[in-house]
Amino acid sequence: MTAPLRLSTDRPICVAILAMGGQGGGVLSDWIVALAEAEGWAAQSTSVPGVAQRTGATIYYIEMLPERDGKRPIFALMPTPGDVDVVLAAEWMEAGRSILRGLVTPDRTTVIASTHRAFAVQEKERPGNGIADSGAVIEAGDVAAKQIVSFDMQTMAERNGTVISATLFGALAGTGVLPFRRDAYEAAIRAGGKGAAPSLRGFAAAFERAQAKPSDTSHVEPVPKASLTPERTGHPDLDALLERIGRELPEQAQGFARAGIERLVGYQDAAYAADYLDRLQPLLALDRQHDGEAKHFALTTQAAKYLAVALAYDDVIRVADLKTRASRFDRVRREVAAKADQIVYTTEYMHPRMEEVLGTLPRRWAEAIEARPALVRALDRVVNRGRRVRTGTILWFLSLYILSGLKRFRSSSLRHARETGHIAHWLDVTTTTAPRDYDLAVEALACRRLVKGYSDTHARGLSKFDLVLAEVPFLTGRPESAAWLRRLKEAALADEKGVALEGAVRTMHSAYP
Repeated sequence: MTAPLRLSTDRPICVAILAMGGQGGGVLSDWIVALAEAEGWAAQSTSVPGVAQRTGATIYYIEMLPERDGKRPIFALMPTPGDVDVVLAAEWMEAGRSILRGLVTPDRTTVIASTHRAFAVQEKERPGNGIADSGAVIEAGDVAAKQIVSFDMQTMAERNGTVISATLFGALAGTGVLPFRRDAYEAAIRAGGKGAAPSLRGFAAAFERAQAKPSDTSHVEPVPKASLTPERTGHPDLDALLERIGRELPEQAQGFARAGIERLVGYQDAAYAADYLDRLQPLLALDRQHDGEAKHFALTTQAAKYLAVALAYDDVIRVADLKTRASRFDRVRREVAAKADQIVYTTEYMHPRMEEVLGTLPRRWAEAIEARPALVRALDRVVNRGRRVRTGTILWFLSLYILSGLKRFRSSSLRHARETGHIAHWLDVTTTTAPRDYDLAVEALACRRLVKGYSDTHARGLSKFDLVLAEVPFLTGRPESAAWLRRLKEAALADEKGVALEGAVRTMHSAYP
């Protein structure tokens, strides 16, 4: 195989790598430097660390150039906009950030990026869907870059038992943008020693993919998972519930109802899931009375979706149950690519408040303690502090496992009484509104999306939900009432503090003098 033609040596070849912790950005940088030096080039790498918790990636910067007349070139320490030849992005939105930073130019830069997503803190902290628009990166890349090589390199790496640095390196070799042969790349990996075999497998897979199909952005957006609840499970109680759904509910609501009982049986038991179906019956009857069939049973469908979510509220018992499930330990091991002979410990950060403790107690006991504010404050000073819990140890696992077993007593707890009371009020507002304003009642059901999480997150969401639901009587029968309630919900989801919601409420009231 003949060596590719050497690029112009009037200026160095400049490579920028954007990678997060654990993605092997430093290893990838070392491979590229070792590759260049093995081929007789001078090379230099520098790095600017990012911020932890996915608020920014580390930028590794490499310049390489053959020595001229025995004199070693002087390299820059940071990438300069307009001078970068190759950008390697270990995550799709990092490719977008490289464009925003000016590292990508249409006459020079080849962008090699994985299309998978690792959500940033700014995306996760939004009460609603804060996921950034991946399509904007696709559009910008088509304009800003000379060439884009993009596919899911993270999944490819996992399939080959390696990390994404190996597949990025393979994609780099496959594009041919550097003047080195494939065997030189592979030699750089072998020289690294440990983990060379899986890295070479990932490298080869990405090399072939980059040559055969260099660009694929069809899987950039996360795909929602559909419920896979079967029509029969072999468990008598659960099968009876599934048969009841098929017999009693309209087809439009059956998918949500099946997902709902799957969630509630896991949350509590089959009897609790049966109570969920009982609660749907009055709403279905109301739906039929008000021409719901012509509207595709929108009221029943929304109730099937959000009532299940409301009944499966997150409490201390639920958190303990989820953290001690065998499926969770298996998932963690898969995510960190642990081998069979490796031990994995998970450290949880927990910060309980006295409110959560009281919510778990029987209602009468909790109310008796709540009636003594001084006692609550004293107990809160003991309870209300952060703890780092290693669920893989016997003591902490047993503690959480015993706590999760309290779900059999959940129905007598203070938290359950308050949640069911709140749900009853929500459904009462809906049933009162539906005869006068069907579409508004449907939106009132969908507002339950505002309530999620536990502790402070739940309290903030519940306060916003109460504010929005309180506007339903005001909007009933008014023009565009459903649209206005939808705007209020979207405003509530827009920011954590509720500033947008307060402004939307004022705007709505000014629109109806």
